[in-house]
Amino acid sequence: MSTNTDAIAAHGGKLINRIASPEQRQEFIAAGDRLPRIQLDDRTTCDLITIAIGALSPLEGFMGQADYNRVVEEMRLANGLPWSIPVTLSVSEETAQSLKEGSQVRLDDPQGKFIGILELTQKYTYDKARESVQVYRTEETKHPGVKAVYDQGAVNLAGPVWLLDREDHALFPKYQIDPAESRAMFREKGWQTIVGFQTRNPIHRAHEYIQKCALEVVDGLFLHPLVGTTKSDDIPAEVRMRCYEIMLENYFPQDRVILAINPSAMRYAGPREAIFHALVRKNYGCTHFIVGRDHAGVGDYYGTYDAQKIFEEFKDGELGIVPMKFEHAFYCKKTDQMATSKTSPSKKEDRIHLSGTKVREMLRRGESPPPQFSRPEVAAELVKAMQVKS
Repeated sequence: MSTNTDAIAAHGGKLINRIASPEQRQEFIAAGDRLPRIQLDDRTTCDLITIAIGALSPLEGFMGQADYNRVVEEMRLANGLPWSIPVTLSVSEETAQSLKEGSQVRLDDPQGKFIGILELTQKYTYDKARESVQVYRTEETKHPGVKAVYDQGAVNLAGPVWLLDREDHALFPKYQIDPAESRAMFREKGWQTIVGFQTRNPIHRAHEYIQKCALEVVDGLFLHPLVGTTKSDDIPAEVRMRCYEIMLENYFPQDRVILAINPSAMRYAGPREAIFHALVRKNYGCTHFIVGRDHAGVGDYYGTYDAQKIFEEFKDGELGIVPMKFEHAFYCKKTDQMATSKTSPSKKEDRIHLSGTKVREMLRRGESPPPQFSRPEVAAELVKAMQVKS
């Protein structure tokens, strides 16, 4: 639970904990073989974990119909609290019919391991097209978020959840810092203002520039790369984390930065996901959140700065976390430094910026991105990783 010594309260006022106690866990395991079971996919497994550790406070489980409908239509929970993306557990009609409201359901991970319990309170149907248009701004199934919606079952199951165990992350145990722990770390360091940074991409110099600009005006930086489910062509999490380690070793003040993993799955919902990402970082204890160009975007579904504009749809202070909005950063040949159009007098031909697609093409050929785009140590790591992948 958030205390008044924290710099910021959890969303809704209380940090949720849905990790089973040892006694509860024993009870659940004893009953597990007798319970109806549902096998979660990768994304819903990530959701179960993030709910349980409090990253999605005030959610205690998968959304009921009243919350779901209002989130889809108005970006609010049924009680009016801002919330931008539905968090649901969907099953087929056949599976739903076999389950009884008021009962417990065993939740297995994609490998069939018993990992959680759903206390089933409600079953309801929903409109996939409506969710897609409202949340993702498109019905096209080539959008990965929309495809996930259309691949789901036709019925949502709602109710509080329990996670049996909070296991160490297989790849990054030392960076597994859950909200209660990050809040304790911020208190210990005496940080009153903390800016969170979300990424699913390797760090390049534009990221470094906006992170350091933000760090000039707050006490600490919470680097929070997402390591849950992403698209198959995104750079693997272990490569991205190694790039961050390199940057912290060489280019950042170590006493003012904390690196931790975000176990969430990507939705690629652009503007709505920017709000979602901000609220998640609020639950981790951040007071500020960096929003850059095309945050959580994919393809050309969203305008370059739509993810910044959406914050204006909420009243001042209503979200409880301050967005720090940054323009597209680039290396300016005229001033010989990183800049944005706000600070650089350069024309387009004087600016060095590479798209993610272009960088991936270079890496596949074994070419390093230029030092104006990526720090040499990071570029070398990316080339090595891409060569191994190829």
